[in-house]
Amino acid sequence: MEVNSALGAFAALSQETRLWAFRVLVQAGPAGLSAGDVADALGSRQNTMSSHLKLLNSAGLITSRRDGRQVIYSANYDTVKSLVFFLMDDCCAGNAGVCHSSAAAVESNAGVPGGS
Repeated sequence: MEVNSALGAFAALSQETRLWAFRVLVQAGPAGLSAGDVADALGSRQNTMSSHLKLLNSAGLITSRRDGRQVIYSANYDTVKSLVFFLMDDCCAGNAGVCHSSAAAVESNAGVPGGS
């Protein structure tokens, strides 16, 4: 992952509603949710949530697809995994064993609803 991509992802997650919306989508799994469903889960307005989701989508953290008249949003687990590995790259003064268990957990939980 490039530095600018990581910065964009962190900027998108730095707002509380977007962070919670992202977590809701991670928990929803690959099936995803509509903007209205995410808004309902967070007690927010749908039009406001749509704006937040568009920003998360632009940052590559989520994907969107049309389902009839609705847009369904899903977490982009590949980007999440890349972001975590970006943070852990060269961690622990080159002692890969220190970070290995965390990296293995990310690898084994990628794409798993509720996975860390």
